Amino acid sequence: MELTDVAAAPRTVSLPAVEPAWAEEARADPWLLGDIAYAVNGPFHVLYPQRFADNARAFKESLRGAGVEGQVYFGKKANKSACWLPVCSETGSGTDVASVPELADSLRYGVPGEEIVVTGAAKSNELLRLAARHGALVAVDALDELERLRGIAAGTGRVRLLLRVLPEADAHSRFGLAPAELEEALDVCAAERERLVCEGFSFHLGGYAVEPRARLAADLVDRCLAARERGLPADSVSIGGGFAVSYVDPYAWREFNENYTDSWFHNGKTFTHFYPYHQSPVGASMLTAVLDSPAGGEHATVGAKFAATGTRLLLEPGRALLDGAGFSCFPVQGYKPRPDHGFVTVNGLSMSVSEQWKGSEYLPDPVLWPSTADGHGAGNGDGNGLGNGDGSGGPVLACVGGASCMEYDMLTWRKVRLPRPPEYGDLLVYPNTAGYQMDKNETEFHQLPLPSRVVLSREKERFRWQLDR
Repeated sequence: MELTDVAAAPRTVSLPAVEPAWAEEARADPWLLGDIAYAVNGPFHVLYPQRFADNARAFKESLRGAGVEGQVYFGKKANKSACWLPVCSETGSGTDVASVPELADSLRYGVPGEEIVVTGAAKSNELLRLAARHGALVAVDALDELERLRGIAAGTGRVRLLLRVLPEADAHSRFGLAPAELEEALDVCAAERERLVCEGFSFHLGGYAVEPRARLAADLVDRCLAARERGLPADSVSIGGGFAVSYVDPYAWREFNENYTDSWFHNGKTFTHFYPYHQSPVGASMLTAVLDSPAGGEHATVGAKFAATGTRLLLEPGRALLDGAGFSCFPVQGYKPRPDHGFVTVNGLSMSVSEQWKGSEYLPDPVLWPSTADGHGAGNGDGNGLGNGDGSGGPVLACVGGASCMEYDMLTWRKVRLPRPPEYGDLLVYPNTAGYQMDKNETEFHQLPLPSRVVLSREKERFRWQLDR
């Protein structure tokens, strides 16, 4: 089936992902992904713990560069795979958990209890008891939770805690202690200081802006100083997560936003929002920007204020630690050409690209592997022109659907350019999916198995792989 008018085909904007070298090299290997696909016989996620370790070390170096003591906790909810946890232990990083299984997994893979922070709303008594027994740090979110923790501390001896503050900038959040509640919680901690060890305060802000994080962090140092005057340790402030990640280069992202039209999406699909797929600063550079922000008063910067007052800075990145640490592969099951654009159907479901199930779209371009029909080479085409869509080998525009019977099971609503018509057994590779995309909403709908998790490592200039434990 030929496109009726190539010149009239809908214009689109490519959004190729900015990827680390290891991901490009893995895709360029002529056998690696094909061998994995043959072995697992279904969709799979590729995980690269070395990149995770590099990201963790970058955050730690940012703290050291500012002369600030602190701790990096991996927000475990961002990815369920086990392979990150030994890396946390090896790099001296902790974990941020919100359930008994997450805490137990952390302990199982070598993260000491003292390097675990327990967050989340209205924690169960089972979770609080386990945290107390292992010396984990608990971010207390409500007065009734603090009261339950006081009862648990009577049996365990002591509990380490932070008081989570309701940010003024997000006053309608369901998380955190309002000002009057915070004062009452401090009174309880002062009265029970032998059992309820208040080590400071925590907060989490939505969005990815530096300035409000820096301002609130500096304010909470002042709260720590006031709490110390009441006999509380109060030597730490957790600034939470929300460290930005940039998926595509600034020029492509600007072109997308300046020219965006619903016609780029199948059936004119509309969206109210997209993740900001290009941002700056990101990751550890964003932490440095927070630390370098002006603090006001006698301290030149936020970092200087933390250092001068002996206050530790804690942070709980998830997505940013996983930046560039994995991608997802879906075997092609069919290609259906249409006059305007084709449809690729893959073995897998859109729940494995979680953005699609948040009323949005994961925008970085998927990559067809191999890029040529003879199986040689990897990577996407140059995006120049459109082919016939009849298997003749020219570039095509296509959307990507999952294997379910649901019309809305779409991994990619956007009409993306592929270097040739996909064939049964090819792979569509979604880049940089380790942070929140892979498993947040995965389900065994249709009794389809969840994608396998494959861990890559390097040995003597080649990749080796094994299934995640």
